[in-house]
Amino acid sequence: MTVSTRSVAPDEADLRLDRWFRRHYPALTQGALQKMLRTGQIRVDGKRAETGTRLAPGQEIRIPPMPSAPAPKPVREVSERDAAMLERMVIYRDDSVIALDKPHGLAVQGGPGITRNLDAMLDALRFGAEERPRLVHRLDRDTSGVLLLARTAAAAAKLAAAFRGRDAEKTYWAVVAGVPTPREGRINMPLAKLAGARGERTAPAEDGEGTRAITDYRTVDAARGHAAWLEMNPLTGRTHQLRVHAASALKCPIVGDGKYGGSAAHLEDLSGQLHLHARAIAVPHPEGGRLEVTAPLPPHMNETFVFLGFDRPKTPRPRWIRG
Repeated sequence: MTVSTRSVAPDEADLRLDRWFRRHYPALTQGALQKMLRTGQIRVDGKRAETGTRLAPGQEIRIPPMPSAPAPKPVREVSERDAAMLERMVIYRDDSVIALDKPHGLAVQGGPGITRNLDAMLDALRFGAEERPRLVHRLDRDTSGVLLLARTAAAAAKLAAAFRGRDAEKTYWAVVAGVPTPREGRINMPLAKLAGARGERTAPAEDGEGTRAITDYRTVDAARGHAAWLEMNPLTGRTHQLRVHAASALKCPIVGDGKYGGSAAHLEDLSGQLHLHARAIAVPHPEGGRLEVTAPLPPHMNETFVFLGFDRPKTPRPRWIRG
């Protein structure tokens, strides 16, 4: 094994150096990579670099001898029933992106007590492609709506950069208990994660400490001061941000959110499921232009809209607006 040099490809722009190595040398551990960087064995354009260094097309990476690549992971078996369910969830697909309408109750990834999750079933959405689709963002298990997948490593890097750089515009619809005052505005409430007997929680940070969290909201409609339909646009992406902001900043918990709203979140004659829906996403498309995808209301929120008399707008078709 000898030292070699590789150039950064055009579709690898803005990729972190550690992720570049993970893509090309999957057998290399993070610890081994850090040691090679620390001792100067790996260099970018002849200079020392760090794991978080962002790459640009054409840069030259010095590669010391690398461990052998492991055998490729086998395709995970997905039942016919689950595969059919996932295919029904697809609301948009092209060569780079798949958009799903994730239902309430389906976990996106595994975790304690989770035996079934979307990530474990993504092989069912290859549609003949060699690469397995990749998650580029998350939704809570009880939140429904638009979830984007990348079909290639290059698309995943670009979409992840869009979400990280706040170039993705996310619109959520929520039904809350009560009507906010004022009826529209911006919530700027830092949040902190707390550990507890019932799992991790997010709470308003004390004394201004914690992580910056900002949400714009407006009241679209209200029903007799009893409940309101909110459009919420998170400008940051913190765990349970919208749920905590609704319950703590607006004092109007999202209907069905007993975790943060307690008994006040449960209204008579309405479903006890969480009334939070990722209505739409607009994001730069990996191949240029902009992708806009909208998901229809889930059944339990549709029933609530009918019961409360809220006017339900039509769901526009997804569109790729080429630059």
